[in-house]
Amino acid sequence: MSQPRRVVIVIFPGVQPIDAIGPAEVFRTAARIDPPGYTVELVATNPGTVRSTTVGLAVDHSIAGCRGPIDTLIVAGGTGTLKAAENPRLVSWVRSAAKRSRRVCSVCTGAFILGAAGLLEGRHVTTHWASCDLLADQYPSVTVEPDQIYVRDGDLYTSAGVTAGMDLALALVEQDLGRATALEAARWLVVFVKRPGGQSQFSAQLAAQTAEREPLRDLQDWIAGNLGADLSVPALAARAHMSERNFARAFRKELGMTPAAYVESARVEAARIALESGDTPVEAVARGNGFGTVETMRRAFHRRLGVGPADYRARFKSTQAA
Repeated sequence: MSQPRRVVIVIFPGVQPIDAIGPAEVFRTAARIDPPGYTVELVATNPGTVRSTTVGLAVDHSIAGCRGPIDTLIVAGGTGTLKAAENPRLVSWVRSAAKRSRRVCSVCTGAFILGAAGLLEGRHVTTHWASCDLLADQYPSVTVEPDQIYVRDGDLYTSAGVTAGMDLALALVEQDLGRATALEAARWLVVFVKRPGGQSQFSAQLAAQTAEREPLRDLQDWIAGNLGADLSVPALAARAHMSERNFARAFRKELGMTPAAYVESARVEAARIALESGDTPVEAVARGNGFGTVETMRRAFHRRLGVGPADYRARFKSTQAA
């Protein structure tokens, strides 16, 4: 039997616990499905317990006690990241540990610690959407991709915030153990879909504001469940019991986009999930999500995602190691 791959996750006071525990659960689940899989260790500057943003996390080793080769080095993020990035002992250890790691990763604002260690120079990276501008300002040589779930640049992997670390971990599992194991791990963890790295950090619902008026809030919920219905402005205005002119003005004011843009975003989101998670023909996906024709869906995909439906499905089904 082959040896398990060693995953070391770096934490610190003020770490976001899901940044560390989310990927750890992915790797440990994959190890149960396809043993020996992985071993996972939490390390910090000092032994004992690290106070995260919500709970205490038990450390497996201090950084001084973490020796030997590492397969995957992951630096978590959280509100304590910027302070951790000023800890010379921790930063020096991360720089040294990276040299004995097959690949180096960050989750969320953990990218700032990699930056302090000099590991981002000239690279393409991402981080939590709220910190992308700050990362770009602090490290001008780095190309920050603000709308990506995760980014691979050679042996460096960086992810967006919080649950995006699980998407990255699932991609690494697919790389190591195959797509079937990664998808089975996602099912065990009740992850809705395994999202590709190039997908936006925002769903249509997250990208839009939530309406203040109850009729518009109810309409948002209804749209999500009725994408194949007539979602023209006249039909939506009638459903909201508003005049077309008043509806269009109120919708844009409260949700930050036109009704047509919101409907297209919601349809694209539902269609991409269908393309990622099954083998339904593209024509059926277009009809089922209100596009009518493949050509209409193709144009919407290019506007929203920069790629057509067929290429999007091919990218998702291919191994992310490409």
